Amino acid sequence: MSARVLIVDDVPANLKLLEVRLSAEYFEVVTATSGAEAIDIAERGLCDIILLDVMMPGMDGFEAARRLKSSPATMHIPIVMVTALDQPSDRVRGLEAGADDFLTKPVNDLALITRVRSLSRLKMVIDELRMRAVTSHEIGVTTAVADMVSESGEGGKILLVEDRASSAERIHDALAGKHMVDLESNPQEALFRLAEGKYDLLLLNLDLQEFDALRLCGQVRSLERTRHLPVLLMTEPGDQARLLRGLDLGANDYIVRPIDKNELVARVRSQIKRKRYTGQLRESVQTSMELAVTDALTGLYNRRYMESHVGTLVDRSAARGKSLSVLLLDIDYFKAINDTWGHDAGDDVLRDFSDRLRTCIRGIDLACRYGGEFVVVMPDTDIGVATMVAERIRRRVAGDLFPIQNGQRQIEVTISIGIAARSVPEDTAAMILKRADDALYRAKRDGRNRVVADAA
Repeated sequence: MSARVLIVDDVPANLKLLEVRLSAEYFEVVTATSGAEAIDIAERGLCDIILLDVMMPGMDGFEAARRLKSSPATMHIPIVMVTALDQPSDRVRGLEAGADDFLTKPVNDLALITRVRSLSRLKMVIDELRMRAVTSHEIGVTTAVADMVSESGEGGKILLVEDRASSAERIHDALAGKHMVDLESNPQEALFRLAEGKYDLLLLNLDLQEFDALRLCGQVRSLERTRHLPVLLMTEPGDQARLLRGLDLGANDYIVRPIDKNELVARVRSQIKRKRYTGQLRESVQTSMELAVTDALTGLYNRRYMESHVGTLVDRSAARGKSLSVLLLDIDYFKAINDTWGHDAGDDVLRDFSDRLRTCIRGIDLACRYGGEFVVVMPDTDIGVATMVAERIRRRVAGDLFPIQNGQRQIEVTISIGIAARSVPEDTAAMILKRADDALYRAKRDGRNRVVADAA
């Protein structure tokens, strides 16, 4: 998925340079020449990440960042300050204003692209959580979404992985007044502690003597319990290759030695603040939606939720000129399964099918039980990619027998799938679903156990 990047700078040459760099990496670029113009663009939802110059006439970058982060409509948008200022005090001031990172001119291309990619991935996840929380509110389900504006980011539980005793002591002392800091010198033991303990942040020395810290970073991201845990790397000057690799593996932020105490405190606070915000979003969506908008049998979203949410996805797709595809899936001869083996066996099949479906789609895709059928809405996906995903789902279902009657018997199950995509700006959710339904009908008519894509 390509992110939309807003570049804010009052110097046209700087705007053009960054625009060329980002466009070459297939990012969409929007430009602004003032803080006020940037705020207007952000409030209209036209950007995913902001590259913000500091030294601008009128409203400078610090003030623009503060305003963006104080508004519920824009506080979740990542901000990277791009400026000639290079003192620790400048970085601290930027972080305290709400910036997620601070890049000094002239900007290294690799560092720029890596940070934009990392932060845009985070923004995509937050967008989906926010959208689902808003949808639950609109259909009458009470949500308690945390307001990041009022969150202090203090009182966190931090695991510091550092094998140099003197460095560990200094870092512990810098943070101990505002957070609870646990020390761990053994990286392998650290992974167990992270999995068992409820930590808000991993503070990791990238230059461990006896262990590859990048491996630990990858392990943290691979475990379900630690997948969303913020990782803040501590690195030596000049170790850019390993740092960029760490960011690519999922590290959220970094700080360069010698570590400035105030900068460390600011970066830790920022990461904990965001973790709590996204954590409460996830919890709000999960707890408030489960009973009201999920299907009790399959755990997928139900028809009520789908009909409320799909319109938002289609509208967003149209507004941003992005692709969107819909899969409509039906289990072949499902009535015969119920008639032959009983409704309990039918329920077993529905649960197993739903589990298999979830393994074949992305987290941003919307999967719902739609009466006797199933719907998957795939944002930023054209019909060609959607067809490949549909084939993967079909093979996943047909490839293995379905256990029923407490595993005592196994039966063959197949599915038919119809696909449609948003093809014109005027397309509505109902129109796309109707074309997917027509394609599904053709799949059944032509013999079932197949995928048919709408030709419109």
